[in-house]
Amino acid sequence: MTKVKLGIIGLGAMGSVHSKIIMDGLTPDITLAAAADTSPDRQTWAKNHLAPDIAIFNNDEELIKNADIDAVLIAVPHYQHPEITIKAFNRGLHVLCEKPAGVYTKQILQMNEIAAKSGKVFAIMYNQRTNSLYKKAHELVKSGNYGSIMRTSWIITNWFRSDSYYASGGWRGSWDGEGGGVLINQCPHQLDLFQWICGMPKSVRAFCHFGKWHNIEVEDDVTAYLEYPNGATGTFITTTGESPGTNRLEISMEKGKLIIDNDELTVFNLETNIREFCKTTKEFMVAPKFTIEKPSVGNENPQHAGVLRSFAAKILRNEPLIAEGSEGINAVILSNAMHLSTWLDKTIDIPFDDDLYLAELNKRRKQK
Repeated sequence: MTKVKLGIIGLGAMGSVHSKIIMDGLTPDITLAAAADTSPDRQTWAKNHLAPDIAIFNNDEELIKNADIDAVLIAVPHYQHPEITIKAFNRGLHVLCEKPAGVYTKQILQMNEIAAKSGKVFAIMYNQRTNSLYKKAHELVKSGNYGSIMRTSWIITNWFRSDSYYASGGWRGSWDGEGGGVLINQCPHQLDLFQWICGMPKSVRAFCHFGKWHNIEVEDDVTAYLEYPNGATGTFITTTGESPGTNRLEISMEKGKLIIDNDELTVFNLETNIREFCKTTKEFMVAPKFTIEKPSVGNENPQHAGVLRSFAAKILRNEPLIAEGSEGINAVILSNAMHLSTWLDKTIDIPFDDDLYLAELNKRRKQK
């Protein structure tokens, strides 16, 4: 195999973006060979905008069964991600899945189990991991040079959406159609980056407000408190209801602090470990000295094209993926835990009862 023959399942907003990336030559190791969508309008769009030799199918099953392909990219509504991924693995195909990995953890655990047994490449479209700002933050935190994390905070409120946005598709803003709100739609990337850089918390206490700012069933305003295995604490705040919004990540550690704000990374370097200083200083109200730097992180940010290229490189040359598909469950664990904490009005330990979450979700899917 010299090129990966790819089929795209779902030609909505993201599927059409991915097809354009490939047709524009940004993924030299990939050939777009097939596409599928259940909408006749999107099938017509594909026939008019994609190359004439690309096979167009009516649905995922037809494409997976009949297309001459090596791999699929899945870009359909959230609930279908694990279902179609499993079908593709059972057919012997490699899979790149759009975020989120799914809506609830139970279906993702099954998907990950089948992916592991398949022997095929499994990747997830966490394109924000290609952003040099977050890559540098990940590198610095994981280096250990700053000691243990003491506190995390992410305020990500620049997701404003109007009522017209939620009314633009029958599946939007509903438990049965979308499976959640800002946590499952807008924030999977931030939830992934949060755990990728800082690690997974051991418990979550969240306050989700459902339809607070919009006429929707799902959450559009969230404040969550996290506790980590090492005793660190954190907060995660998000909404689609306010403007101007903020996107600020802070990570406080024993020997410094990282802040990403306004697309800029600032690093505070303490001269002394804060815990050691606290125990040894004779001063009452003097903090340890620090220096401030703004490290060069470059402007690398290949986004979706970068994930597509790494997917093909893994298949062809066994090069590392940007994000293993199995890692997609972590962001869903966080969003599920925040929902469950609010529904049950209590702190949720991680891991939680996957069946309990699904039962609570299904109650809301049935309410009309």
